[in-house]
Amino acid sequence: MSETIVLELPDRLAHSTREIATRTQRRLEDLLVDWIDRTMSDLPVEALPDSQVLALCDSQLTNAQQEQLSRLLAHQREGWLSGDDRRRLDELMQVYRRGLVRKAQAIHVAVQRGLRPPLSLDR
Repeated sequence: MSETIVLELPDRLAHSTREIATRTQRRLEDLLVDWIDRTMSDLPVEALPDSQVLALCDSQLTNAQQEQLSRLLAHQREGWLSGDDRRRLDELMQVYRRGLVRKAQAIHVAVQRGLRPPLSLDR
């Protein structure tokens, strides 16, 4: 399901956005939806509702991502990475690192909100 929204952009922004859409061979609408979607996924953890904070606390790479990351890391150790494999490994490592940071932020927020107990260093 989707909703139609009329958006008035300043001329400078509309021109720049149209140029990017043309250069990337995408529809202007698709480009804007993608940007809004990415911006929403980059909201500060503190701004998220409790349910999303808790979901981030438990987030992990998908099984497919984890398997691909493990395979690419093994190939890297053996010196078997092609250029495409190296780019994919870099992408996955970026996703992994960003996920760890977001997860740590979510755990911090969850503890502050009383959604999770504080982590204990005592074992």
